[in-house]
Amino acid sequence: MASTAADQISYEDLYERWEKSNWRATEIDFGEDRRQWEQEFSDLQRRAALWNYSLFFWGEDAVADNLSPFIDAAPREEQKYFLATQQVDEARHAIFFKRFMREVAGLGDGSVGGGLEAIRPQLTWGFVKTFALLDKHVDELRRDRSRAKLAQAVTLYHVVIEATLAQPGQHYIEDYLKRAGLLPGFRGGMRNVSLDEQRHIGFGVKLLRDLAAEDPDVPEAVAELLREVLPYSLAVFVPPNWDRRYAECFGFTLEEIYADAARSFESKLRAAGLPPDRLPAPVPFPFDVEPDERARRGLAMLEAGILGEPNGPPPRDPATMELLFDMLRRGVDLRYAPAGPLTVQWDFPDAEPWHLRIEGGSTAVAPGFVQGAEITYRVRYDDFVDLFAGRTDPRRALLTGKLRPRGSLRSLWATRRLFG
Repeated sequence: MASTAADQISYEDLYERWEKSNWRATEIDFGEDRRQWEQEFSDLQRRAALWNYSLFFWGEDAVADNLSPFIDAAPREEQKYFLATQQVDEARHAIFFKRFMREVAGLGDGSVGGGLEAIRPQLTWGFVKTFALLDKHVDELRRDRSRAKLAQAVTLYHVVIEATLAQPGQHYIEDYLKRAGLLPGFRGGMRNVSLDEQRHIGFGVKLLRDLAAEDPDVPEAVAELLREVLPYSLAVFVPPNWDRRYAECFGFTLEEIYADAARSFESKLRAAGLPPDRLPAPVPFPFDVEPDERARRGLAMLEAGILGEPNGPPPRDPATMELLFDMLRRGVDLRYAPAGPLTVQWDFPDAEPWHLRIEGGSTAVAPGFVQGAEITYRVRYDDFVDLFAGRTDPRRALLTGKLRPRGSLRSLWATRRLFG
């Protein structure tokens, strides 16, 4: 691996930074925040801020609860010690958000549990799915302390949740509140939270890089995790009823925050020596285009219901179907492709057919029906979209007849792992 910034810092340095940066969530004065919340925020701004800040509150509590298996699985004592400091940080962040919710927004009964229950309705579909995966992988880490399993958990926690979801959101919150001169107590607390998260992310990137250097199974494990979580994490910031004013009332657009998230995600994986476009199994996102275009495509697929939560009948227009099949093409694992050319046909009774061609180590998709395809899938377009988005189990679709493959048994068996 080429040297990166992760090689220039030690675990001891990170621990020392923690000792120097301690702050007290219980001493923040929210008096002026409460006045501004009631008198200077519009109804829309209060709804939007409550939604946004609720995701942070729930997330901080969830990660605080889930860190102890990371400590157990970390191979070195220095790593364990830093992770112990991170658990303290996450608990402090949860207390900070709990206080804001109670003392400024008037939610909860003053306890952490009461505050969490009060904000539960604010959680998005993507948020719930992403943190359910965190619970799943942490449970697996309790049973399997291997470097590969720890690398999956670190990728999900430090790279996806902290670096891709939390950090860009924190940036936009801080920037708006500073420009507007609003919520001084909350703004100062968020600055402290952001500094803590920067330290955590730096640690996660370094740990992931070390794990990859020590275990050749790590890159495959990371790719598997990313293929599992990204369809869910992409939907975390979808606002209620797709009301874009939830972002725009604070001076930024959904496209901007998604583009920043894309930049952060890619840069952290590259710093860890695991560039997403070079992992053993493909991560089906267009890393060959700029983050702004990646954000545009992702939001278009989310709004169409091709990814994320269903959003009515999925559109069948050529542009939407091209986005869908381009992503499917990028996700083909060519390690499991047959030696010769292969054509896979999707025969939709309720939409235009499409096909995939694999030949010479490359893939191409196009609309239309091709005679003589080695494999044909007969499936309703709506059901196919649910399969693509991970909302339907392929095995159940086969058993219930929603997905009907045709082709030789040899071809079907040989390609069973093409699409992960």
